[in-house]
This record gives sequence, structure tokens and C-alpha cells, in this order.
Amino acid sequence: MRIQQLRYLEKIAATGSINEAAKQLFISQPSLSQAMKELEKEYQIQLLYRSKSGITLTDAGREFMNYARGVLDQVNLLDQHFGQEIVRKRVFSVSAQHYAFVVHAFVEFVKEVGGDAYQFTLRETQTENVLDDIQTLKSELGVIYINAFNKTVMMRLISDKNLTFTPLFEVQPHVFVGRDNPLTKKTHVTLADLEDYLYLSYEQGDTNSFYFSEEIQSTLPHRKQILISDRATIFNLMVGLNGYTISSGIISSELNDEKIVAIPLDVDDVITLGYLRHRKMDLSRAAQLYLKMLKAHIRGYGFEVK
Repeated sequence: MRIQQLRYLEKIAATGSINEAAKQLFISQPSLSQAMKELEKEYQIQLLYRSKSGITLTDAGREFMNYARGVLDQVNLLDQHFGQEIVRKRVFSVSAQHYAFVVHAFVEFVKEVGGDAYQFTLRETQTENVLDDIQTLKSELGVIYINAFNKTVMMRLISDKNLTFTPLFEVQPHVFVGRDNPLTKKTHVTLADLEDYLYLSYEQGDTNSFYFSEEIQSTLPHRKQILISDRATIFNLMVGLNGYTISSGIISSELNDEKIVAIPLDVDDVITLGYLRHRKMDLSRAAQLYLKMLKAHIRGYGFEVK
């Protein structure tokens, strides 16, 4: 086993593609494939599962990658300590539903540990993609919510994908609206108050199940509705069309959310926000530090972290 083979495997796991990994590593695709075959032969295990949709790690591959990252981290420390010219970049990825507090903590994380060389990834994506990213090790951490409506389905999926869900904090649902929306005159709103307003929600792709919705009360009918794929657009439509969405209530003014107001929603429901991780993987030091910053940011908004 060579250190370079471990770096190759790490890149394949990150990109999900032999061809893309070879491009980023500046080697030929046959050379990379051969290196992986030799590694699999040496340890007599199948590390990679090849399909039409791309390359993913097998269960054995995920466990192997867990140990490999530990080895690569130690090599990186040696390179830094003894002044090698080529230093392995810090690598960390997080996937999440669309939450400003996740982005804010990520900004603080990059400022704190980025240094001169790093490759970090933040994926604001659909709910099913968050689960898949953690299962396939594209990301170490995922942030989603669970409530009474989706809990049974989501926890079964989390278990089936060999993941764990750890609660961070609980919030009462809030309605997000533009600062000039007439609803801002209310101290709280009811579902009846929202009937005449445009409902904005995040699309969930082909698996557009109610259980994957990022908004509670997703089964209710709406006369006016627009599906959106990104957080910037949903905020623009709140302001431009007097639309609303339902979320956690945390708004980050430091990330240009000053035009949005959160109003408590009068419903008998509680949102539990938490993080996902792979059951068989130990969290890297980077992931542990990000979690620490995420919790500190949540506490800064007055919430009690579990």
C-alpha cells in the first residue's frame, strides 16, 4: 500500500467519478483504475462500487476510507512539521437543507481553519440528497429537521442508510416574510392568516414526497405556490411578491437577510434540527470543529443546544 493510493481513493470518494478524479489528480484514467485494483487486490476487498450513475464506496470501502483519512492526516502533520513543499489540503464537506445558521457557521469555520490551502464544500441541497451525501461520504455532516409528521419515515431512512441523527435544538415554527409584508404587523400568525399569500417552498426533485419537504404543514393545499431551488431566490420572492415560507425562525442579518422578518406561527408543532453522520465513520477534527462552531452560533441566537 502506498500513500498515493490512499490519496487517489480519497479523491474518487469525493468526486464520485474515476474520470473526474483522474483529471483533478493530473493522471490518466487507466493509471488511476489500475492503482485502485492493486489496492483492492492487496487487501482482498472491494473498495468501489461501479454503476452507470458513478462510483461509490462499498461498505468495506467506507470503513477502509475511515482508516485511510487517519493515515493521511498523520502524513499531513509530518509534511507540515518537517517543511515539505507539498502539503495536503484540508478537506471538509457539509450538506444541509437551506438554513442560514449552517452557512454562517461555515463562514466562521473557513476563517478559523482555512489557512493557505484547503478544499471545503458546502452543499445546500434537497433533503434526499443530504442523506445520500452522508451515506456516500461526499459530506461528513448533514443538517436536517425532523418533526412529528416526518419522524417515522425519516428515521427509518436514516437507519437504512447506516446514518445517525443527533438533535441540536428545538424551535417553534416561524413564518419568513419580507419586511414590508402586512403580516409583520402581527405578533404571531395562524394558518388562516396565510391563506391569501403566496406560499414559497423548496422543490425536492423527483422524490417530491411530503416527508422530504423542508417546510412543515406541507400537506395543506395552497391556492398560490412557487417551488424554488435556492435560498437567495426564495428571499427575493418574499420581498418582491409578498410570499412566505415556514422555517426555523433563525435569520442571519450578517449574511444579508436584513430584509426578511420571522414571525411565530401559531401551530401545535415543534421542529427538531439536528445533524447526520455516517454510523461507521469517526468524525474528523475538521468536522468536530465545525460542529463546535455550529453549536456556538445556535446558542448565540438564544437557543439551548442539546
